[in-house]
Amino acid sequence: MISLTDSQKIGMGLTGFGVFFLFFGMILFFDKALLAIGNILFIAGLSFVIGLERTFRFFFQRHKIKATGFFLGGVFVVLIGWPIIGVVLEVYGFFLLFRGFFPVAVGFIRRVPILGSLLNLPGIRGLVDKVGESNTMCFWLGVSLANLSE
Repeated sequence: MISLTDSQKIGMGLTGFGVFFLFFGMILFFDKALLAIGNILFIAGLSFVIGLERTFRFFFQRHKIKATGFFLGGVFVVLIGWPIIGVVLEVYGFFLLFRGFFPVAVGFIRRVPILGSLLNLPGIRGLVDKVGESNTMCFWLGVSLANLSE
């Protein structure tokens, strides 16, 4: 079992509430206030879980500057009042930032008894295989966004 410090427990709670508010804000037709609260709680929770210095180092690595720009730019756009555009920017930045974690997450979920069998269904398996390949997914997502702008 993993032992968590008190600040990490607080961070997990803040991150959970942040994800909840983001999800709830999207369900309620991109409510600006809920999305803004969710963004602030998510980033604060992440800082509590891994620490301020490690959070700063994670977001501002040289090869992640573009992803950080999209993600934090999306947070800023949501805060100034354009929630749909901001969420699109955030999602793209999120996928760019966390693309290294997707293969690990897919591998873990495939080992979970019920979810693993669902991910191996014929229609879903191809999509999950693409998500499991980190570079392919971001290339696919980037091509999809490029096609939308044309």
